[in-house]
Amino acid sequence: MATASVQTPHDWPGRYYHVDQILDRPGPRTIEEAFTGGDEAKTFIRSQCKVLVIGAGGLGCEILPNLALSGFRDIHVIDMDTIDVSNLNRQFLFREKDVGRPKAIAAAEYVMKRVPGVTVTPYHGKIQDKDEEYYMQFQIIICGLDSIEARRWINATLVGMVDEDNPDSLKPLIDGGTEGFRGQSRVILPTITSCYECSLDMLNKPTVFPICTIANTPRLPEHCIEWASVLEWPRVHGDAKKLDTDDPEHISWLYEKASARAAEFSIEGVTWSLTQGVVKNIIPAIASTNAIIAASCVNEALKIATNAAPHLQNYMMMIGTEGVYSFTFEHEKKEECPVCGGATVDLSINRDMTVEELIEYLADKQTIQIKKPSLATSTTSIYMQAPPILERATRPNLEKKVSDLVPAGTEVTVTATSLPLRLTLRLSYD
Repeated sequence: MATASVQTPHDWPGRYYHVDQILDRPGPRTIEEAFTGGDEAKTFIRSQCKVLVIGAGGLGCEILPNLALSGFRDIHVIDMDTIDVSNLNRQFLFREKDVGRPKAIAAAEYVMKRVPGVTVTPYHGKIQDKDEEYYMQFQIIICGLDSIEARRWINATLVGMVDEDNPDSLKPLIDGGTEGFRGQSRVILPTITSCYECSLDMLNKPTVFPICTIANTPRLPEHCIEWASVLEWPRVHGDAKKLDTDDPEHISWLYEKASARAAEFSIEGVTWSLTQGVVKNIIPAIASTNAIIAASCVNEALKIATNAAPHLQNYMMMIGTEGVYSFTFEHEKKEECPVCGGATVDLSINRDMTVEELIEYLADKQTIQIKKPSLATSTTSIYMQAPPILERATRPNLEKKVSDLVPAGTEVTVTATSLPLRLTLRLSYD
């Protein structure tokens, strides 16, 4: 009587049958000399390839099971948020009983239960909590973030990690994003392709409401939320307590104040999720768009890991507002990119512009968008945001004209504690 053999997760033909058809032999577009197919490819993605997913929200909840069902078995996930009831319509790894739990932990538990043999290691916290040594352990990193600032941070960190003498220091970054019926996915090879910072000018500028409107004549729920965050929080807490838009308690405080403000002016529509969306500049997503973009991201991860097909070069956009339309193009590197370019940027400003006005200009300029920058030349600290002793010492310069402090043609170094980048400006005056 024949004895049935015991199959290990690596050998499950039913689960990975269709993936194996791609890995067992080259396809029509496969570059055969780069193709690592057969058992070598299967062993790599199922036993050796470690993938990090950043974000366990709408995109992350699609990316995680897609990775597991594509054969990736060592997955890590980072997310700082907890589950809100408003997440349940599009973040399908969560149930009502999970409300209040960390997204990363709940998502990891669900995927491991659904796909036995897969290990998902969660971290409930910020990506900034981890150092370069942590990110160095991964072969591929996939972003499903709703925060531009977080995307910029991980992009700059991965570019800064690249060591020409160590090929393993280059970590492919796959970035996905959605906005209603629109979405995009892209492949970033740090220092080789254009990086996230290169494409800042493609992003929509966040909506800014006039102070007079939010202070005196609010008409929209967003006006009430802006009033709570921009005016009421500083009035109540002063400098003693900085608003942290990633802290649920702070969001709840803003929600309560905004709700009271809305009731006073007979305005409807203030919700907890809208409050979070306004203060974090989050645009709500649609489940079907998330599914399409997440699938694209995981397909790119599979292609990068196995060379079964050429990976995206390097940007795909999907527009579903009128029918469904997608196109791909190569977004080129910018020499003046402060992250991957390094070239000095020539900047002409008004001769009467003050240092404070220059700081506001750098935060608002579409191609730069550096909030709270520190400015210095090779010999002089113009204005430093930190440490406090330097901030106090350079604070008088805020009211001075830049032209009085910096001769034309002088290079000014711009840095920010929120972003690991360095921008060099060569100033001229008109």
